Amino acid sequence: MTSFGRLVTAMATPFSDSGQIDFGQAVRLARGLVASGSDSLVVSGTTGEAPTLGNDEKVRLFSEIKAAIGNTGKVIAGTGNYNTAESIELTHRAEEVGVDGVLLTVPYYNKPPQEGLYQHFKAIAGATSLPCILYNVPSRTALNMTAETVIRLSAVGNIVGVKEASGNLEQIGEIISRAPRGFLVYSGNDQDTLPILAIGGHGVVSVASHLVGERIAEMIRLAVGGELEAASAIHRELIPLVRALFQTTNPIPLKAALNAVGFAVGKPRLPLVELDARQAEGIRAQLGRVHHLDRYLAPEPAAVS
Repeated sequence: MTSFGRLVTAMATPFSDSGQIDFGQAVRLARGLVASGSDSLVVSGTTGEAPTLGNDEKVRLFSEIKAAIGNTGKVIAGTGNYNTAESIELTHRAEEVGVDGVLLTVPYYNKPPQEGLYQHFKAIAGATSLPCILYNVPSRTALNMTAETVIRLSAVGNIVGVKEASGNLEQIGEIISRAPRGFLVYSGNDQDTLPILAIGGHGVVSVASHLVGERIAEMIRLAVGGELEAASAIHRELIPLVRALFQTTNPIPLKAALNAVGFAVGKPRLPLVELDARQAEGIRAQLGRVHHLDRYLAPEPAAVS
C-alpha cells in the first residue's frame, strides 16, 4: 500500500516582487509545512497556481523541494492538465527528478465524457511507475468524475487514490465502499475533512494547513482514534478560518494571510489578483482570533549589522 500520510498540504508557490518564483522561500515553506505536521506536499496544484507556471518552473520546484525535505515528507507533483500528451511528458520529467507521486486533475475546458476521463487517466498512469492520485474538483473543471469512473480507475495498479473536492458525501461514500481496500480517499475541501474521515476516508489535501497544520493533524489523529467529540471541537474551531480562506478564489486569501503573518509569498500571478482592502481586513481579523498558528510562520530574525 502506498502511503502519503493523512495530512497533505496543497502548497502555495511564493513569488518575488518581480513576479518570479522565489525558490528559496518555497524551500523554507516546504520545510515549515513538514515541521508543522504535513506528511506530503502537493507542488504545483491549484493552490500552487499551476496554470500560470511554465513546465520548466514546475520541474525546478519539484526538484528543489524534494531535495530540501528529503525523506521527512513526500512530494506529489501536479502534472495533469487538459492535454493527455502534455500530462504524460510532464509526469516523465517529474519522475526523473525524484518525486514520490503525481496528482492528476480532471481535464478542464475540454469537458470529456466519463469514458474520456477513464482513458485519459489510464494513459498517464500507464506511462509512469509513479503512484497517481486523481483529483475531482467540479467547481474548477465544470465536470464531475463519477464514483463509477473512479472505481474503474482504482483497478489500475498505480492509481492509488483520489482527492475528492465535489463535496458530495454520497458519491464519496460510494467510492470508499466499493474501491479496493487501501485505495486512498482524501478530502479536497478543508470543511469536509472530518465528515469524510467519519465515513472512512483517509485524510485531507489541505489549504488551511499552511496556517494551522498542527491543529489539523491533531484533529485527524483524534478522529482516526475514535475521539470524535474532541475532533469535532477542533473542526468547529477551524471553520471560521476556513471560510475566510475561501471567501474568493484560492489561493488569493491564503497568500494574503501568509503575507499578513510575515511569511512573504508575494502576490498571485495574473489572472488572479490580490484581495481588496475590505477582504484583506477580514483575513487579518480572522487571523487575530486564531490561537494556534503554526510556529514556523514567525518571520526570520533580522540580520545583525
